Amino acid sequence: MTVEIQSALWLALSFIGLFGVAEILYHRFSVKAEYTRKLVHFGTGALTLLFPVLLNNSMLVIILCATFSILIILSLRYNFFKSIHDIERESHGGLAYPFGIFCCFLFYIWYKNMPNCRGNGLIAFYLPLLILSVSDPVAALTGKRWPIGKYRIGNETKSLMGSFMFFLSALLVSYTMLVFTNKPNNSQLQMLISSVFIALLTVVSEGLSKKGFDNISIPVSAIISFCISACFILKL
Repeated sequence: MTVEIQSALWLALSFIGLFGVAEILYHRFSVKAEYTRKLVHFGTGALTLLFPVLLNNSMLVIILCATFSILIILSLRYNFFKSIHDIERESHGGLAYPFGIFCCFLFYIWYKNMPNCRGNGLIAFYLPLLILSVSDPVAALTGKRWPIGKYRIGNETKSLMGSFMFFLSALLVSYTMLVFTNKPNNSQLQMLISSVFIALLTVVSEGLSKKGFDNISIPVSAIISFCISACFILKL
């Protein structure tokens, strides 16, 4: 068994352990599913940050994402993993999330082979993934706690407070990542403008998405906005 396959197995066990913690919190300590769901969302994103470090084989990433999707489908069919499914609104976020992660990884594989990529190309994976795993839960939790400026997208209700916190956290994530991988020819102003642009596109994408499909639209919009800013603002 290769080291990479061992790493994939450890990651799979870690994901299962994360689900187990969420189930214990939900069933034993009566933590609401809205919170355990966001814990899984954030924890999965944190574990996924290890993908580029431990895995170079795209097939292993496909297998992990597919396994995650199959578990979600089975849990819906046989009514387990209530810690992520026992919510009032209809959501397909659990199924969309693995696909969003795989989109990030594919973009990373492509970007790191580009001649002008920043450093080792990790920004291509970490930037969209961090916005998905950090900004989205921040928006959901703050919007639920302080539902100021409610608005409706189809049958779903969102809030300007949640959208503002998403924008703020996405701005912070983007600027931090751009500074971390800065090249000498990029000024602080260029990086700030790029960060604002990325945050704006992703918050609009999140605001317009329904039924959990923001787990795909957020990373895809982050990838698109990063590419546009790289070409026209940062001029890589």
